Amino acid sequence: MFIDETTIHVTAGDGGNGSSAMRREKYVPLGGPAGGNGGKGSDIIFKVDEGLRTLVDLHMKKNIKGNRGANGSGKNQYGANAEDVIINVPPGTIVTNTKNNEVIADLTINGEEAIIAKGGRGGRGNKAFATGKNPAPSLSENGAPGEELIVKVELKLLADVGLVGMPSVGKSTIISVISSAKPKIADYHFTTLNPNLGVVKIAGDSFVVADLPGLIEGASHGEGLGDKFLKHIQRTKVIVHVIDMASVEGRDPFEDYKIINKELEDFDPSLLKRPQVIFANKMDLDGAKENLLEFKKKVSNIDIFEVSAAKNDGFDKALLKVLELVNSYKEEAPVETDYVEYEFKEEKGYEIVKVRDDYYEVVGDMIDRLFIMTNFSTDEGMRYFLNKMKNIGVYAELDKMGLEVGTTVKIKDIEFDYKK
Repeated sequence: MFIDETTIHVTAGDGGNGSSAMRREKYVPLGGPAGGNGGKGSDIIFKVDEGLRTLVDLHMKKNIKGNRGANGSGKNQYGANAEDVIINVPPGTIVTNTKNNEVIADLTINGEEAIIAKGGRGGRGNKAFATGKNPAPSLSENGAPGEELIVKVELKLLADVGLVGMPSVGKSTIISVISSAKPKIADYHFTTLNPNLGVVKIAGDSFVVADLPGLIEGASHGEGLGDKFLKHIQRTKVIVHVIDMASVEGRDPFEDYKIINKELEDFDPSLLKRPQVIFANKMDLDGAKENLLEFKKKVSNIDIFEVSAAKNDGFDKALLKVLELVNSYKEEAPVETDYVEYEFKEEKGYEIVKVRDDYYEVVGDMIDRLFIMTNFSTDEGMRYFLNKMKNIGVYAELDKMGLEVGTTVKIKDIEFDYKK
């Protein structure tokens, strides 16, 4: 099954809790704090495996969850880090955060890795909180939560050459005769429902060619097979137009050529800047020679090769030209833009919401994280949390908002009366 797009839920592992312990040994007076830190939670990592060609495994999983780090313990023993979760993906995989449409990773090279979701750090044990003023704290931290994301995973095939053309022009037959690929071939439209990849070996060199499903007018806007497969041509270096020069389907070859180029332009204008050649296919059939003469009167700035996929004829010179274009292709340099200086504004990470005149609530990702990591089993833990609220500016902002004394303020599960 060929799957080139899926959405999955990834959750990295939480960090292990820090330990609150005291050193108690027979001949060691005032042993002091001895709680070790918790271990880090597992990262979710995507790794390129060149043997894969589809996202079907990811599509079946849907949910990927990391493991929690081990808790710290007494005698200053640190918890073990959780083993990272590594997911193999095919080359050409793009991972996007659905929350903000930010591309997290674009993986193209075999063995390349990217952290998609980071594991939470381990909580600190009470040993880490010891100071000159408080040499024996009971305070320790819980582990930080791992990142949780919903990501879109998309595959854009890595091919040097893309075969494009109307349905039933012979693309599948061509890739079967120029490479070892074995696509489905039949005399009806949209035989190719999945892209086929093949390796063409010629003149001691090689290149990868992709046979893309037949396009029709309006494909870039979802007609026919729509733009489902147009994205796979975005990584190609050379575009080969396969045209039914015998007009077996009754279409005009030149109109086919114009329509396909228009669909490429509508989908991604930069595609028309790629080198192009034309394979004038079905030249063994009646009427092909005459149609080619008319075609050449209208198209004069592109190499045209007469081929017959059915007879496996005419491909030697055509493939040498394609190889030459592949080897000479250079990525388009990024467009230089004027430098603009932006003012950096640090986000607070929290918001104070007025529920009613006598009730306010502090919410936000930073608050959630601090709350999860606070160990409230001791009075020291509660004081630590409230001091954190003061340090990040919550109290100062409440003062500016002009709350009346006695107004209830809620922070997660904690409620207290406001005092100036």
